[in-house]
Amino acid sequence: MTADLLAHLKASRTYDLEQPRFAGMPIHESHRPGYFYALHRRHRDSFPVNQPRSGASGVLTMMEHSGTHIDALCHQACGLELFGGKHPDHVETAAGFTELGVETVPPLVTRGVLIDVAGHQGVARLPELYSITADELEAALVHRPAQGDVLLVRTGYASVWHDEALYLRAAGLHKSASIWAADHGVVAVGADNMAWDVPGERDPETGSTLFGHLYLLPQKGIYIIENLDLENLAQDRQTEFAFVCLPLKFKGATGSPVRPIAIVSQD
Repeated sequence: MTADLLAHLKASRTYDLEQPRFAGMPIHESHRPGYFYALHRRHRDSFPVNQPRSGASGVLTMMEHSGTHIDALCHQACGLELFGGKHPDHVETAAGFTELGVETVPPLVTRGVLIDVAGHQGVARLPELYSITADELEAALVHRPAQGDVLLVRTGYASVWHDEALYLRAAGLHKSASIWAADHGVVAVGADNMAWDVPGERDPETGSTLFGHLYLLPQKGIYIIENLDLENLAQDRQTEFAFVCLPLKFKGATGSPVRPIAIVSQD
């Protein structure tokens, strides 16, 4: 069985869904300064010595919610209530959360479904701040998400990852789309934008911005993956695949950088 699995994997194609990380990449205003990397130890610092080997290493400073990342359930609350009815005051500490931290997010190894809304509408990317409704997800649907799946939605904005001002005005998901996703029982959702939701869009019923964050994380226990690169999947019209996403075990943290992949059989 192991040999069969390995043979199948070797015959499959892997799509890398992570955006590259660099100083100056798009960062949400709530998560600045975002990202900084610098070499701390250079090869010349240890050469010459009494051997030919030298080494280099760097210092990384990064917000949890920068680049391609996943939101833990402790990241958002509704009426000061976290998922499972927990009050933040009971689980927050200066060193992070004692419950619902990102270390509790399991490895996501499941079926993935892509809904390419931009492709369905025949555009490279949707209009700025465009709000994708549940009806539009239905219209663009190729494979219907099911219980335990991960749902990915393409807006087309991964192609402007180099342009922060434009990327921060990406299209996102309307309230109805977040409810639609939860009604399908998915374990996580993700999109090629900064926040899944439409930046600045306010739900008239609750008065909340980022309704998907208000609803999916604290009320439904559904993880959100942000800043995905879905361009190659869409170009190859891969709308159903094995999805693998492994959050880092930062104890008590509200999120983690991830490098998700999609695996597609070539049989």
